[in-house]
Amino acid sequence: MKPTIWHPEEKDRKVNEYLDSINREPWLGILAVTILLISLFALLVLLGIF
Repeated sequence: MKPTIWHPEEKDRKVNEYLDSINREPWLGILAVTILLISLFALLVLLGIF
């Protein structure tokens, strides 16, 4: 039977470093899509008025 206490291994540290380097929050993309959607909505409203 395996021991119930978990000890980090070398492989775990490497996996965590890889995930930290690749996993970033996409705030810039979210901001760009939000601005694009608001701009398109405003354009459609302005075109709908005339």
